[in-house]
Amino acid sequence: MKQGTRNGGKTSRRQFLSGAAMAGAAAVAAPSVVKAQGPTNMRWQSTWPSKDIFHEFANDFAKKVNDMTGGDLKIEVLPAGAVVPAFGLLDAVSQGTLDGGHGVVAYHYGKQSALALWGSGPGFAMDANMLLAWHKYGGGKELLVKLYESIGANVVSFLYGPMPTQPLGWFKKPVAKAEDIQGLKFRTVGISIDVFTGLGAAVNALPGGEIVAALDRGLLDAAEFNNASSDRVLGFPDVSKICMLQSYHQNAEQFEVLFNKARYDQLPEQIKAIIANAAEAASQDMHWKAIDRYSRDYVAMQTTDQVKFYKTPDAILKRQLEVYDEVVKKKSAENPLFKEVIQSQIAFAERATRWEQDTVVGRRLAFDHYFGKEGVAKSL
Repeated sequence: MKQGTRNGGKTSRRQFLSGAAMAGAAAVAAPSVVKAQGPTNMRWQSTWPSKDIFHEFANDFAKKVNDMTGGDLKIEVLPAGAVVPAFGLLDAVSQGTLDGGHGVVAYHYGKQSALALWGSGPGFAMDANMLLAWHKYGGGKELLVKLYESIGANVVSFLYGPMPTQPLGWFKKPVAKAEDIQGLKFRTVGISIDVFTGLGAAVNALPGGEIVAALDRGLLDAAEFNNASSDRVLGFPDVSKICMLQSYHQNAEQFEVLFNKARYDQLPEQIKAIIANAAEAASQDMHWKAIDRYSRDYVAMQTTDQVKFYKTPDAILKRQLEVYDEVVKKKSAENPLFKEVIQSQIAFAERATRWEQDTVVGRRLAFDHYFGKEGVAKSL
């Protein structure tokens, strides 16, 4: 009896341990049941025609987010006009008609003049990358939030993609002095509206996809948009063969990614972190792609399209700065938020541009050495 009881005890103990082990294994193998939510789909619109490289940049950003989230967030980007006109993007995103969008802050100038300070103007000698540095580390991001709150915009904004200096524009003949701009029917946007008005032009703000048709029909005498690739694909060389390079009217602009705030706030923290990092990754990728593509199209417009490029005379550039200063003083007196942004930019720019001017070697000497008339590059 004792032996049998002992054996029986061993058997019972073995059965218990075996059952416990199986139960433990089952607990490990079977995760908690979670209701599958599926991917979050967002419908966006850009402010650019589908053929413009800017719309390509918008899709590049969306693809980075889609890939980095493993498809948990899927952004589809429609071209300008698919849902709302280009200049209607902010309202559409804020109201939830669209989940998000891709454009530039200067397009919202009519709602709050200070918004155009992110790119529309000389940037107090900063380039676009330095302006983005001010935005991230110098207080710009917080000021942009304040500006959107001031107009009741229900959006979350990410700035990225530093743009090179934009041309003065496309003209029927080269402009040699500021007086040559007087009386011209001219297209521009943002604070540049006030600057070119101050130069004597009759300004008409049009979205990118409408400019060439307006030039062709004589509704405009001259116009600016942005860069060699965009200008070429939009058809500027078909209506003008004269382009003036270098200007202060949009010396430091960048792109903006907008989310409807309610939709953004619903996203998991991990997805929000991916979006923030995707914006910075897309920023550098866009910068690299722009250098490659813009330089190719710049050559193609000179060779294939027979466009003649001229440097904007310094007298015009100086007059632009003078007029811009007049505009800034007037806007600052009218709008305390405008003045707050200006003062923040100046404080950052004075330090950052002094460092840059003292530190970064001028590249013109090296360019002339290698690629000028007596350039040595081909002999190397």
